[in-house]
Amino acid sequence: MIQVRTRFAPSPTGFLHIGGARTALFNYLFSRHNGGKFILRIEDTDRERSTPEAIEAILESMRWLGLEWDEGPFYQTERYPLYKEKIQQLLEGGNAYPCVCTPEELAAKRQLAQKEKRKPSYDGTCRPPEKTTPVVPRDKRHVIRFRSPQTGATVVRDRIKGDVTFENRELDDLIIARSDGTPTYNFCVVVDDIDMAITHIIRGDDHLANTPRQIQLYEAFSKAPPEFAHVPLILGTDKARLSKRHGATSVTAYRDMGYFSEAVVNYLVRLGWSHGDQEIFSRDELIEKFSLDNVGKSAGVFNAEKFLWLNFHYLKLRPIELLADEIGPFIQAKGYPVPQDKRWLEKMIATLKERAKTLLELVEQAHFFLSEEITIDSKAANTFLTPQTAEPLEVLMRKLSALQDFSESTIEQVFAATLQEKNLQMGQLAQPVRVALTGSTVSPGIHEVITVLGKERTIRRLGEALDRIK
Repeated sequence: MIQVRTRFAPSPTGFLHIGGARTALFNYLFSRHNGGKFILRIEDTDRERSTPEAIEAILESMRWLGLEWDEGPFYQTERYPLYKEKIQQLLEGGNAYPCVCTPEELAAKRQLAQKEKRKPSYDGTCRPPEKTTPVVPRDKRHVIRFRSPQTGATVVRDRIKGDVTFENRELDDLIIARSDGTPTYNFCVVVDDIDMAITHIIRGDDHLANTPRQIQLYEAFSKAPPEFAHVPLILGTDKARLSKRHGATSVTAYRDMGYFSEAVVNYLVRLGWSHGDQEIFSRDELIEKFSLDNVGKSAGVFNAEKFLWLNFHYLKLRPIELLADEIGPFIQAKGYPVPQDKRWLEKMIATLKERAKTLLELVEQAHFFLSEEITIDSKAANTFLTPQTAEPLEVLMRKLSALQDFSESTIEQVFAATLQEKNLQMGQLAQPVRVALTGSTVSPGIHEVITVLGKERTIRRLGEALDRIK
């Protein structure tokens, strides 16, 4: 049996975005499911737009998502000698020819075609009438074009879309080498996929229009094309192509917002693939169950709220010890000192993990724990820090000050004693205390808050609230 070999081949012109990450994931899962190899290739022939920073961002995103590649990364700019050799092979076989038409001449032809409402394609001015080895001019600027068949049809046998037929007369002669000698995208892709023995190409269906040209190149090299699977694109909830206005950003941006890689992988795989009604998958389950047969024919719809819910699910299930290890960079990014006491950090996280949906949101909600100074909301202060609450707060503060054992159970007892002494309901005392300690009317349970804040900060903030009242 032929070993399955898939590849992910991003162009390093920016960060790895959601659509590209899903393509990488599908290729990774397909190769792993079939016991094959997953190859990473960086298509950096666009030298003006490709940057080392973008390459590193792509590699970093792949590592964070856990998409380990078996071979590579290969860089197309390091493979120019192979491309030059293959261009020469096509020229010698009569499957390519030099074209000396100037950019100005080609532009004029395009304008005329548009004016006459014809498809603006190359008219074959320099195309030899027969398949012969052409003479390449040494002293005249030229490109190299592929001599594509002009009759018949090219059929893309697609694992998702079925057979898609392209009339050859609609496909003009593709430029495979620019006037400076550098090879073009469609040509490099085919040479690389042949050289790397790629068996399956899984990519977005925006590449479908390139596929018949690539199949013709395979045939010119006397090679069978790999199997193709063109995955429907990801759309926003308004059914428009996904863009930043839908909340779609780079993979690293989601990481920096406090999403978990497991949640990102789980969400991406469900944008176009399904296995019954199951929503949550472990990595092992995805590898076991992934199949192109279950990739849908309609576009996946990116729903930011559902994505956030999924991350919330992973946050709730995540061990607190692990969260305490992961949260440090998010605390630092918000400008707070990172607590060195991991036990204290775990207690803080335990009060908030059922409330926050991301690590960043958890840190934002923990502001009153992490900051020495808090800002009290004026509306909350006017409602709850009133002269009527001053005496109960003083009684509570005195009782808390006297505690030797500052645990949640003893704090609860102090509250109960104060409520009984002042004949109050829990809310009549808890809300003023909450405002005094956190600055707002919303927080975790007040006994938990006091336990985590500790005796010194609790007493100081209650004292500051009393000063404010007075």
